[in-house]
Amino acid sequence: MGASPERIFAALLDEEARTTWLPPDGMSGRFERFDARPGGGYRMVLTYDDPTVSGKSDGNKDVVEVRFASVEPPHRLVEEVDFDSDDPAFAGTMTMTWSLDAATSGTVVTITATDVPDGISSSDHVAAFESTLRNLSEFLDRSG
Repeated sequence: MGASPERIFAALLDEEARTTWLPPDGMSGRFERFDARPGGGYRMVLTYDDPTVSGKSDGNKDVVEVRFASVEPPHRLVEEVDFDSDDPAFAGTMTMTWSLDAATSGTVVTITATDVPDGISSSDHVAAFESTLRNLSEFLDRSG
């Protein structure tokens, strides 16, 4: 991305910014709470734009409970993610690590996910991450 690690990291910890760029294409999101400190976290409700798509939680919604396990500005953010779902295919805690490394033309942003629930296919996960990173880049370009 063409922005500095500091600027990108700030967008990772900004509730209003995250509402704009975090939901992947085909979804919108809202926070029920947000606390951007180590040990803090958030609860986000993601809603599919298509009301006929079944979500992981209820109806066409995915609800996530996230804890900030590690906040290391401006290079690393570790999130522990639990899906609010009765479906055992979405059980367990997924760990998402955001790594930001300065580069000549900006920053290389890498998202690593471990312990991904079995109900999330690799292809769907990659597509969601690509969409989210594209949204983040566009948000940073607009807010320039």
